[in-house]
Amino acid sequence: MTILVESRAGYRVITLNRPERLNALTLEMAEALIEALEAAEKDRTCRALLLTGAGRGFCAGQDLTEIAEASAAEIGDLLDAYNPLILKLRALPIPVICAVNGVAAGAGANLALACDIVLAAQSATFLQAFAKIGLIPDCGGTWLLPRLIGDPRARALSMLAEPVSAETAAAWGMIWRAVADEQLMREAEALAARLAAGPTAALGLVKQALDESAVNDLEDQLDLETELQEEAAENPDFAEGLRAFLEKRPPTFTGNR
Repeated sequence: MTILVESRAGYRVITLNRPERLNALTLEMAEALIEALEAAEKDRTCRALLLTGAGRGFCAGQDLTEIAEASAAEIGDLLDAYNPLILKLRALPIPVICAVNGVAAGAGANLALACDIVLAAQSATFLQAFAKIGLIPDCGGTWLLPRLIGDPRARALSMLAEPVSAETAAAWGMIWRAVADEQLMREAEALAARLAAGPTAALGLVKQALDESAVNDLEDQLDLETELQEEAAENPDFAEGLRAFLEKRPPTFTGNR
């Protein structure tokens, strides 16, 4: 199986599973990932996702053996398969954590950066490798990078195709945190469990608000905040959170969505 899905208490772990190819992406994997995301969304007991890779790498990007003889039109068709994956990942109404356990290159880097919170092993690297073969960053790279690290760095990384260490990525704001290799999965699983126990309906609205802020002006964003805040306030988690605050106890959120 090209991906593995494991159910935990409140969340699921999705593992890219082609370790012999550094989990390089294929159309089969893209389709399987979309199916896994859709299944997680339908499962109301699943309140967070954790994405990682098997073996010594997270994802080396597109498997180039699959496109060695591809025409320009076929390259475009390939992205018609990958683009829905990125859009689905961003639109999921639950938090998505990515644990980058090794190299994240090309489309693999941008798959990781499309997640909500990215942890990386200190030995991990991020690489916009596209220029090495005469292509441009895809899978959202040209949208994500400028927003995460600013235009000058995004341009340099895209044109020079130089690797960025996990610690530099964290310092630049590309990812949330770099952690010791041996602690990566422990911290990622703890974070997934923490988010799964939180007010996940509200967290889904946070994702929506932040994504739409990229295209809204301030007035439109204020209107959106009002709309989404009303939706959040109608959820039982708000009443529980308020009661818990007043009663000075930890809240017990249901995550109903």
